[in-house]
Order: sequence, then C-alpha cells, then structure tokens
Amino acid sequence: MNKNEHSPTDPIAVMGILKKANLSKSIETNIMGESLFNDGIGVVIFATLLQISAVGIENFGAGSIAVLFIEEAVGGVLAGLVIGFIGYRLMKSIDHFQTEILISLAMVMGGYSLCYYVHVSGPLAMVVAGIMTGNRGKALAMSDVTRDYLGKFWEVTDEILNAVLFLLIGLEIVVANFRPGYLVVGLLAAIVIVAARFVSLFVPAFLFRIKRKLGIRTLTIMTWGGFRGGISVALALSLPASRYKDIIVSVTFIVVLFSILVQGFTIEKLIARLRGELLLGFDRSSSSEFIGHQTSNSSSRSCFKWTSETSGLGRL
Repeated sequence: MNKNEHSPTDPIAVMGILKKANLSKSIETNIMGESLFNDGIGVVIFATLLQISAVGIENFGAGSIAVLFIEEAVGGVLAGLVIGFIGYRLMKSIDHFQTEILISLAMVMGGYSLCYYVHVSGPLAMVVAGIMTGNRGKALAMSDVTRDYLGKFWEVTDEILNAVLFLLIGLEIVVANFRPGYLVVGLLAAIVIVAARFVSLFVPAFLFRIKRKLGIRTLTIMTWGGFRGGISVALALSLPASRYKDIIVSVTFIVVLFSILVQGFTIEKLIARLRGELLLGFDRSSSSEFIGHQTSNSSSRSCFKWTSETSGLGRL
C-alpha cells in the first residue's frame, strides 16, 4: 500500500511550481490534466486497497475488488457529468457573474459532499465537472464578463490553496519521524516513482504512436514535472493506527519533499537545457519543438511554446 499512497500527483503542487517555470499553456495544460486524472484514480485505488486491508484479502475476492473500483471510478465520472450538466444549464439560464461564480462554488462544495454520501470518487467527479464547465460552459453559457471574473476568482482560490498546501506540508514535519532507515527507503521510493512515471508515459506514447504529437521534450517534462504534495500526505495520515503507519507517513513525506525540493527546483533548469539542445540542433526527430520568448518580469525568464518543426526553427 505504501507506493499507492504517495504516487498520485498533486494538481495544486504541480500548478504552484510550474507557474514559476513559465511553461507554455499547452504543456502546462497537458501536465495539469494528467495530474488531475492521476489524482482521482490514485485516490480510488487507495480507497480500494484500504478497504481490502480492513476486511482481509481472503474476504475480498477479485469480483468484489472490480465492483468497488467500478463503483468509485465510473460512479465518479457519471456524478461529474451530472454535476457539470446541471451547472452548465444553470449558468446558461442567467447572465449575472456573481451568481455564476456562486454556482461554480456550489458545484465544487455541494458536488463533492454528494459524492461522499453516495460513495463515489469526489476527485474524479470534480475533474469531469470542471472540464465541462471550462470547455462547454465557458464557450456557450458565459458572457465575456463572466468568463473574466470566474477565471480570476478561481485563480485567486488556486493561489490561496497553494499557499495553504505548502504551509500544511511544513507543519507535517512535527509528526514525521525521520529515522536514517526511513530516509533511505524514502529516497529509493522517490527514484522508483520517477522511473515508473517515465515508463508509464513513454511506453503508451510509443505503443499508441502519440510520441510525435506530444514530442520527446513534452514527455520528459511531464515525467520530471509529476510532483507529489498534500494529497499524498493526507492519504498517508488518513490510515488507521497500526505499527506500519509511522513508516508510511515518514516515507511519504520524504517522497513529497524530494518531489518539491529536487524536482521542483530543477524543472526550470531542465526546460532551459531542452531549449538549449533545440538551439544547438540536437534531437530533431520529434515533430514538436520549443519556441522561447522572454517575459518582462523582474528576472527575465524563458517561456516555451510548442509548434511544428518546420516553423519552429525559423522563429527562435
């Protein structure tokens, strides 16, 4: 159960760190979307394994596991479709940005609570409802004014949650038990997780022939940009008391620290290096390439954008 507890990527941690790296919107969307679904599925798997450990594997057959997983995962997706559709219809029926912001907030708060009571995956439901609102809802149910205010509202909310998340991670140092053995296990687990993420991204990309569409550089950034955060720590802390909980919480916390400190502080250097390789003409087998442009921040940093190889080189 240890590995599944700290394997979900954390969307808030991902966005908080990637914004500082100034990635292009397309790459940021790929990583964020993958992170959200990975988060939802990770929580579903965690809940399934937790129930198996509670009743015993001998009392929980393959059929029961499949039913529980389908109930959580498929039920979460269906609940998200219903919540998203209701929110879409309500927003389309009015043109008042204050009310529409409250509707979006009610979808999150009320929808998640509903999922909890009907025993389906709340994270998956919110992902699906959010996709519906952010695509069909924005295009057909909102005015320009509503789109502007709604985007700003959730952007501020995201920043607040991001700040709270890192504050809580810092406070977890109080409960973490950092023994030398736990530290070694945690570091090894972090490396294994990055390697597993590499395989889980590159193998399907080659098998389904989407490598050329995404590009080697996007897959590389998605591999190293799979940060772990508060969700992983929260899942570990939610375990019932046992003789294994101490090591699970400690190892999970070490994995999260490795993700934020090592991966988080090096992702920008990785992006810069990949762009440097493009400028030197290396690795041109992919049909997608970087385009860099400078931002006018206090510390001017590189932003990156994907485009076809034929037009990309001429615009660098």
